[in-house]
Amino acid sequence: MQDQNNFAKGKVSSHILHIAGPMIVAQFINVLYNVVDRIYIGRLPDVATLAMSGLGLCLPLISIIIAFANLFGMGGSPLCSIARGSGDDDLAEEIMGNAFSLLLIFSVLIMIVTFAIKEPLLWLFGASHQTIDFANDYMSIYLLGTPFVLISLGMNSFINSQGFAKTGMMTVLLGAVINIVLDPIFIFVFDLGVKGAAIATVFSQMCSAIWTLYFLTGQKTLLKLRKEKLKLKIKHVQKIFALGMAGFMMGLTNSLVTIVCNATLQTYGGDFYIAIMTIINSIREVISLPGQGLANASQPVLGYNYGAQQYQRVWQGIGFTTVTCFIASFVLWLAVTLFPELFVQIFTHNQSILTDGIHAFHLYFFGFFMMAFQMSGQAVAVGLGKSGQAVFFSIFRKVIIVVPLTLILPIYMGIDGVFIAEAISNFIGGGACYITMLLTIGKDLKQKIKIRQI
Repeated sequence: MQDQNNFAKGKVSSHILHIAGPMIVAQFINVLYNVVDRIYIGRLPDVATLAMSGLGLCLPLISIIIAFANLFGMGGSPLCSIARGSGDDDLAEEIMGNAFSLLLIFSVLIMIVTFAIKEPLLWLFGASHQTIDFANDYMSIYLLGTPFVLISLGMNSFINSQGFAKTGMMTVLLGAVINIVLDPIFIFVFDLGVKGAAIATVFSQMCSAIWTLYFLTGQKTLLKLRKEKLKLKIKHVQKIFALGMAGFMMGLTNSLVTIVCNATLQTYGGDFYIAIMTIINSIREVISLPGQGLANASQPVLGYNYGAQQYQRVWQGIGFTTVTCFIASFVLWLAVTLFPELFVQIFTHNQSILTDGIHAFHLYFFGFFMMAFQMSGQAVAVGLGKSGQAVFFSIFRKVIIVVPLTLILPIYMGIDGVFIAEAISNFIGGGACYITMLLTIGKDLKQKIKIRQI
């Protein structure tokens, strides 16, 4: 098994694809946790649009919770890959144990703090008197599952980083199947509405978390979660925070953008356009998966080879990841551009939402394929432990480009300006991230390759 998961042997592209396939499926299934909720909620009689808007208001808080899973999961797992590549499994287990302790501690803190301030936050995020009860009901129950969310998402990164992508996929599949089955029962049969959707989600995340811990403490894993490795060490905590900050900032800035968009949409269009943006966010989560999955799958392979000083293989991995991310993103952009009505109809049959939603789709997703360059550029930075660069570009696209444009463009263009802001950021953010990666990390790699060849 050690030899099978040795990423310094065999074709780099094969290792990435071996991890990417199950990882993309796993991420798709994970997205279904929330997307399926929205699909069912969109079928509620009489209150579907308001309930959908209520769930949309919860997305920033959910993004923040997931951001903490990224902070410790994506912060610790590349470090594990680098340590494993250098042959130090004991260090890798210490890092994994510290990441688990951080996930557990912060899950409790997040749950307590968010419970205390959730309703004022929902008002700040653009709630109205018609939507606040739906949002509050869903979020109150969802927060109870915060430890399960952080453990299942955060620790699954350590399963994937060891090369057990199929196990990682099955971990998420278990929870998703339970959620899909329970959603209609709680929502419609028990007539619990959005509360039922939240209950189903929490229960399914609990099952995923239990299975994740079962595997990482079992006999099949290469790196085992051990009690003696859970004690926090400042040197590990600092490195996990530094490297995980990229994934954390990505989630945090996504949350910020959603807050600004919802608040602006409430000002210029009301609950109706928040419902449209909720549908757009749901579709974006799905069509981003292939590119993001390929980018994430490259991280353990790049990190392992970097730790083993196989720099030529790292460079090959970067090229393969970039090309495959771009192809996947371009094909899905074409699908959304040519057949937007098919995507909108998944969530609603409201003719007004269909008409305005299709127009918003064309504006929002214009240039979506350029996101492939940000995905691959940041994956390289995270995989090789270059935390500063990864963090900067997480902030750059969302905070420096999207947020100001979302606030400024509607003044001159009306509601269309909110959707156009994202399209502009795709070109500027994606291009700047990848070019900077080539000029910094790429240049350093080429120098290391030359030295190794001498």
